[in-house]
Parts: sequence; C-alpha cells; structure tokens
Amino acid sequence: MKLIHTVSFQLLLLVCGGAAVPVLLQAQVHRPNLIVVLCDDLGYGDLACYGNDVVQTPNIDQFAAEGIKFTRCYAAAPNCSPARTGLMTGRTPYRAGIHNWIPYDSPMHVRKDEITIAKLLRDSGYQTCHVGKWHLNGNLTDTRYPQPKDHGFDWSFGTQNNALPCHKDPVNFVRNGKAVGPLKGFAADLVTDEAIHWLNKQRQDDAPFFMYVAYHEPHEPIASDHQYTKLYEPRGKPSPYDPEVTSFQAHHGNLTQMDSAFGRLLKQLEKLGLRDDTLIFFTSDNGPAITNAHPHGNTGGLRDKKGSVYEGGIRVPGMVQWPRAWKNPQVLDLPISGVDVLPTFCHVAGVVPPQTLELDGASFIGALGGRPIRRNKPLYWQFHGARGEDQVAGIDGNWKIVGQFEGGSLPPHGDIFAEHQRRIRDAKIMRYQLFDLREDEVADVREENPDVAQQMISNMQRTFLSVQADNPSWPAWEWPRKEGMQIRAYVESLKSKQE
Repeated sequence: MKLIHTVSFQLLLLVCGGAAVPVLLQAQVHRPNLIVVLCDDLGYGDLACYGNDVVQTPNIDQFAAEGIKFTRCYAAAPNCSPARTGLMTGRTPYRAGIHNWIPYDSPMHVRKDEITIAKLLRDSGYQTCHVGKWHLNGNLTDTRYPQPKDHGFDWSFGTQNNALPCHKDPVNFVRNGKAVGPLKGFAADLVTDEAIHWLNKQRQDDAPFFMYVAYHEPHEPIASDHQYTKLYEPRGKPSPYDPEVTSFQAHHGNLTQMDSAFGRLLKQLEKLGLRDDTLIFFTSDNGPAITNAHPHGNTGGLRDKKGSVYEGGIRVPGMVQWPRAWKNPQVLDLPISGVDVLPTFCHVAGVVPPQTLELDGASFIGALGGRPIRRNKPLYWQFHGARGEDQVAGIDGNWKIVGQFEGGSLPPHGDIFAEHQRRIRDAKIMRYQLFDLREDEVADVREENPDVAQQMISNMQRTFLSVQADNPSWPAWEWPRKEGMQIRAYVESLKSKQE
C-alpha cells in the first residue's frame, strides 16, 4: 500500500529585526521521500544528455529528459571531501574546517556538532540511509571521529574514500561501523544492492526516507565489468588497474556500469510504488580528474578541471525528478550549487533549520516553478588546494569573480602542518578577474564593468571574512599514504601476473 506522508505543524514564529515572522503557515506539509545521487569525478561533458556523443548512459539520459536538467549546476567545491561537506551541511566547506580531500587516518573530519541534512531530517521523522563513498572523516571504524550515525544516518554502508584496491572486488567497505571484509563484484553494483536491500528490508512504510547514494564512479582506481568496457573502442594505453582493456574503455565502461546500477535503483523504486513521490537529485562532487592513467574525463569545453574553481572544476551535471510535483520536463539555465541541497530538501520536507545556522545555500524549489532563487549571498568557493595558486570565486547571476590568495599554495598531498594552517588563517585575496559567463571564462572584463566588479569583490570579501571566522584548525599530521600504497601493490600484482 502506497503511503502519502504528511506532518502537522503549529505556526512557527522567528524573531527577525524585532518582528515575528511566520515560517510555516500551512497546517500540514507533504513529505516526499528524498534521494541524493552523487557521482565521483563526473565531468560536465561526460554524459550524453550534456553533449557527449560517445558515452552510453541511457538511464541517466532518460532521467534528464523526463525531469528538470540544470545547465549551470555547481559542486560545492572542486574536490571530494569539501564538496561532500558543502552538500551535507549547506555551508561553504571551510566553515567546517574541510580544506581538502581527507586521506585515510587523517584527523580532519566534519565535526559532530555540524548540522547535516540527515540530522535535520531524521530529527523530524525521516528514516535515513547512506550507501557508497563517505569521505567526511579519515576512518569509518574509528569512533574517535564522528561517523555517519553521528551525522544523522540510521544505516550506512560504504568506504572512507575510494573503493580499494579498485572498483572490482573491494576490501574496504564498512557497514554501520563494522568492516565487511572482501566483497565480490563491482562498487556501483554493491552500492546499489545495499540501497535496494535497505529499501526492501530495513525501511519502514510509516515514515518518509532520505537516502544518500554516493557512487565511486568514475574516480580512480577504475575497474568495470567487461560487458560494459567492450562497448567502446580499445583506444588509449592499457588501464593500470585492468590491463585487459584500454584507459578509454575503462573510463567509459565505468560510466556505463554506473548508469546501469542507477537504472536498477530507479526500477526498484518503481516496483515498490515509491518513484512517483520521491524527489531525486542527481549530480557530481566536482569536475573530471583527467589524469595520466585515465585522461578521458570531459568538461564539455569548460576551462580547467578538478581542483580548480574555474568552470571545468566546479560545473557539473545536475538534474532532478519528483514526478508527483513536476510532470513537465524543463531545462533551466540558472546557477544552483551543492550547498543548495540542504535548504532545498528542508523546504520540501517542511523542516526549518536553526536560525543560528550560517547557511551559504538557498532553496531552489521556487525556480522549478519559474520563480527566481532568493539568495542572501552570492555563490562562493574557496580552495587552498587548487592547482597553481590558491583560488577563491563567486558567482552572481551570469557574473563570475575569481581571485587568488597570496602566500603560495598548499601541498597537494593532504599534509597539515602549523605553517599550512597559518596560510589559511592569514590568507588575503588579490588579483581579481571578472568574467561574463554568457560569453566565456577567458576574457577578463573587469575594466569594462567596474561597478559590477566592485560589488562582487565587496560581496566576496564579506563572505570570506565570515568563513574565516568559522574555520577551525586541526592538529599537525603527515599523510600516511596508505591508500596509495595499497593501489600500487595491486597494480604491481597485476604486472607480475602478466609476466
């Protein structure tokens, strides 16, 4: 039997400027199920529905064609951990102290007192489930650091960072704080199987649910079932993680396998009678990596790649469906970000975040009905792990401002020393560039638009000072490089088998 979940609210008043402001006026708020599907290193141009004429992703393409596709969807940061932090908290990740990706056994973590989507929804009666890549702490079995359950998840099955030693037969999955041990199969299917298991066996019909599905694909180390890699030409050099296929086959086959897994999830929701009243948001954590091993990620012609606040590093696919509410497909050309997910989901669920919570995102639900997004501040990115110089960026409508921090960049390896913390705390923005995104991200148009530039610089400085005031410090530590050693050992074992 299909249940329609509603919740009754009393009139809630917030005090704003000495006046009582009504927040919820309706007696009942409809509460749909909510799902975030987050891919890893999926570039803006990696999908057919965003212009790729080679890759085969039929399920995602159909999802985009039948739903609402955003042409200007942005990740909350240009790499893994900060982007996931921004999505979960609705806050620029530096407010939570997440400066870069979190290696295994790092003391860096999203603090227990941070308010997440899952925590807000669970406290309001939602069931919550996480499957896939976590990457908000350094260890999924170490209780010294907050775990998914501490951030609001009733059920969790996933990995601290990447599936290791690769996507095939991973050994590092953890379920509800306990290591699972070696598994047979591929990461995308294992994650989807767990999501389906939770829907079938753990979920209760008497409450709506929030599910966070974080696929590992197409992040390295890549491996895919050969039924998917054989769909593509053997171009490029052999993949180091599967020498039987080329890097081109590995990357594109990885996307197709993930697409197949996503399709299975959609079919299960349909089978259970849940699809119509489930809001699903599909996106990526950052732009494509485009590495030496797998140089086939696609930005769709945008500038730069993962690790940069230019468009290629932060603009990603973004699409949403909620069949009960929106029947007509749309393509929307307005900027939304990962930090908008928390306020959007809270809006839909009738949940009011604490008034004291400094959010950087805004609900984009109004935009789906043709209304503008009401933002208190422009979209903002700060990244001290950027390739080249440390970067800061802001977007307001079609205008984008990019600045550099003085003092040099941080090392790319995740080390945290006192000097690095000082650089972040004492950073000052310099050398601004202004771009009109209706044209390109090459020509600096600051001189031609001095008033626009000044306003955006003022807004950026205001947000920057606010972020710096929130930003915590971490104990000094050195990256243990355990993940890299495990991957290298795996690659060497493959080489020895070939010899």
